[in-house]
Amino acid sequence: MFNRRQFLTSALRGSSLVALGSVVPQFVAQTARAAAPGKDTILVVVELTGGNDGINTVIPYADDLYHKARPTLRQTKQQVVVLDDHVGLHSGMQGLKPLWDAGNLAVVQGVGYPNPDRSHFEAMDIWHTADPKRAATTGWLGRASGEMENRSGGVPILHVGTGKAPLAATGAQGRGAVSVGDQNSFRLELGGGDRKDSRRKLLEEVSAPASSTDDDDPLSFVQRRQVQTLTAVENLRELIEGPRAIRGFGGGLQQKFQLIAGLIARGFGTRIFYVSLDGFDTHADQAPAHQQLLTQLATGIGELFRELKETGHDTRTRVLTFSEFGRRVTENGSRGTDHGAAACVLLAGGGVKGGVVGKHPSLSDLDADDLKYHTDFRSLYATLLDNWLNCDSKSVLGAKWDHVKGLLS
Repeated sequence: MFNRRQFLTSALRGSSLVALGSVVPQFVAQTARAAAPGKDTILVVVELTGGNDGINTVIPYADDLYHKARPTLRQTKQQVVVLDDHVGLHSGMQGLKPLWDAGNLAVVQGVGYPNPDRSHFEAMDIWHTADPKRAATTGWLGRASGEMENRSGGVPILHVGTGKAPLAATGAQGRGAVSVGDQNSFRLELGGGDRKDSRRKLLEEVSAPASSTDDDDPLSFVQRRQVQTLTAVENLRELIEGPRAIRGFGGGLQQKFQLIAGLIARGFGTRIFYVSLDGFDTHADQAPAHQQLLTQLATGIGELFRELKETGHDTRTRVLTFSEFGRRVTENGSRGTDHGAAACVLLAGGGVKGGVVGKHPSLSDLDADDLKYHTDFRSLYATLLDNWLNCDSKSVLGAKWDHVKGLLS
């Protein structure tokens, strides 16, 4: 979870590893040198589960066809958060206005991929793996974590939520995210007896000298990951339960963002955070549910960046939102919307060139009542991988994709 240098410097100064004394393996001591905490870039990925209605998220309020297609769901210019002469954010997203006004929010329109799948599970797998053919068995973030491993070490992805980590964060050979859903997630249950003594014995066991100090040696790799993961989990528990505990940790999106802000401020070292907000499958009575969800999303992101700004970490953090698909243009007979295709993606934070990126897809040139995409989501991933996480996007995505123009400053 720690950037390798950040984690080991902190650990050797006074956390769990200090009690091990001479049993700390040499590879741990060596990587503690020349630490530079708080320098790595951070990506927070927010999954909008269920198929978010992109048309009523970034609203083409100036288009008469929009108002005709959505007689009960439409919002007017007087209601939306106006972005330009054509589009605006849903009225529930006032919490993002400070980021927009500061030039730190990009609204990417018309994002999708060829031959879109309208099944929740298949479409989500496509976004998670970055593979519309669904041949990949690992996620794009998990593969990226392998690229970052030589710099960061440990477990670079933290999934804040219940259940197992998402496919997006799953890497090869068991590498990927650690999931934390509540305070019990942070406890290392090591059996009976004295807790500290049990922990010491376990860490001594996994820290026994390896046959090789080569970073590519499998045993050395496993030992390094065990020590780093076990100690990081203990340090995380202390941050949640100790005298300087991060406030307000709980199950809601706002509380998840509070935890993320606190961990970033404490120099915990995680490079990628992953959270989900469920409830976007709005087939009936969409208006009130969508209002509540978008308000929760926008308020949470806005407060995250306010906290990060107070601690000086806002410029090295970006938030990406995505959903498995958008919704149909025409509302259905139940005052809701059905599964669609192309939609919008939001990107907020440091280095983002604020503004509307790309044109809103035409409402008069549709594909079976669906918007046509013009920006492949893999181009968006490539832009973030190459220019923010400093990964080789071709290695992660399996092909070279052009970057999204006008997205980054």
